[in-house]
Amino acid sequence: MSSSPEEVVSDQKPASDTFHYVFAILSGAAAAWVDVKVGDLLLTAYIVVASCMLLGFLRPRKPWRWVVIIGVCIPIAEWLAYFFLTEKPTRAQVYESFLAFLPGIAGAVGGAIARTVINNLFAKS
Repeated sequence: MSSSPEEVVSDQKPASDTFHYVFAILSGAAAAWVDVKVGDLLLTAYIVVASCMLLGFLRPRKPWRWVVIIGVCIPIAEWLAYFFLTEKPTRAQVYESFLAFLPGIAGAVGGAIARTVINNLFAKS
């Protein structure tokens, strides 16, 4: 069975990523707030990996964008906390805020791979 070009190309518009970008910014802000207020890097890493994995699963095409959006919120929050709040992070806390990119990479790529595997397992022949 061969498919005609009309069947392959769909007239549907691709879904907008606006909701996903807003969710990524809110997840990054939540992870940054936890990092500044609680000061626990492990809890921050859990939030980053979970949100990157979810976004990587929902939009697996370019998983690096979720890492960048969520990961960059944490150093920015450290900088804002230093200048505008009474919370003064130490030099080590500022440097460790960049470590949030590592679990973000694992989560986003893992979510994208999981989505690809599920799509291949349940593909309609």
